[in-house]
Order: sequence, then C-alpha cells, then structure tokens
Amino acid sequence: MGDEKIEKRRKSFWREMPILVGVAVLVAFLVRAFVVQTFFIPSESMEHTLDIDDKVLVNKVVYSVRDPRRGEIVVFEAPHQWRTGAADKDFIKRIIGVGGDHVQCCDAEHRITVNGHALDEPYLFEATDRPFDITVPAGRVWVMGDHRSASADSLQHWLSDQNIEEATIPAGSIVGRAFTLFWPLDRVTWLTVPPTFDDVPAP
Repeated sequence: MGDEKIEKRRKSFWREMPILVGVAVLVAFLVRAFVVQTFFIPSESMEHTLDIDDKVLVNKVVYSVRDPRRGEIVVFEAPHQWRTGAADKDFIKRIIGVGGDHVQCCDAEHRITVNGHALDEPYLFEATDRPFDITVPAGRVWVMGDHRSASADSLQHWLSDQNIEEATIPAGSIVGRAFTLFWPLDRVTWLTVPPTFDDVPAP
C-alpha cells in the first residue's frame, strides 16, 4: 500500500511539472514586462557611475505612482531623432531638470544650476562648460550623461538646433528608474539620488 502511494505521488508530480514550469515562466515574463527589467550599458555616456557592459535593474512601476525626480537615473525610449540605428532604442541618463525647471550653465565654478541652485556633481567623469540657458517644458525632462562630453543627451540636441522640444524627452517615454548596479559583482551598488539635488528649489 505504501509503495502504491509513493508511485501515485511520483506520477502526480510529473503530471504537474509542465504546469509548474509554465506558471514559473509566466510569472517571470510578467515581472520582466511590468515590474523589473535588466539593462546593460552599451556606451561610455554614464562613466564612471555606469561603465560599458555594466548591468542594472530598472524599476518599471515607480513612475506609475509618482512623477520622475531630479537626480534619478532613468531608462527611456529615445526620440527617433536621437537614435543612430535600430538598436539605439533605449537610452540611460540622469534627470537634471523636470517640467518648469530653469537649467543653466555655468556659474563661476563651472557648475550647472537648476532654479538658481548650483549642482555639486563629484560623480561626473567629465563636466561641461558649454553655455546654455533653458526652461524645461511641462511634462518633459532634461537628461544628461555623467560623462558629459561623450553623451548624446539633452544638451547635445539643444546645442545642435536650439529646439527645446527635441532636446527634452516626454516623461511618458521613461521605461523606469535604474535603482541598482548588480553586475559585475565588484561594482555592485545602489543608484541613489545625489544629495545635491535635495536642495533644488521649486521652479
């Protein structure tokens, strides 16, 4: 009798296995599609906060419950005029200004200012001293790479045609917030908002 019960359990387990695997695959798909997704870094534009081939986890839910904030690193679907090829769909940059913000470069210490507050950005690989003075339209964000001279970002597109709509991205095109660098293991870290953004006043 005992052997028969064991045999029945084994048969039941193998019958249920395809269902369990299917459920696991479905859950993984739903998590990737709607909650958290992995992205790798393809270029030097965010050095050395993020280096080429680093991998990050992106929270795809957060902007469903609140607006994007200054200082956050975000993955977004790039406008077509920003792309250089079919593979250049998703970009990763740091939000410097949100709708209504007055973003300007530079003060006497070569710092970008947002609503009159100078940003101290020790995380930059290379800063910029190219002058600009813009106001971010409502519903859009101004994004820049941490390696400013190697980043196809809002500043580059502003300097090329002085069109603020083309230089900024719609908040709705943001895929999510990059919240942790998880690979390689010797570079694992949380991607937090630098404290300098805490003191930026409202526009």
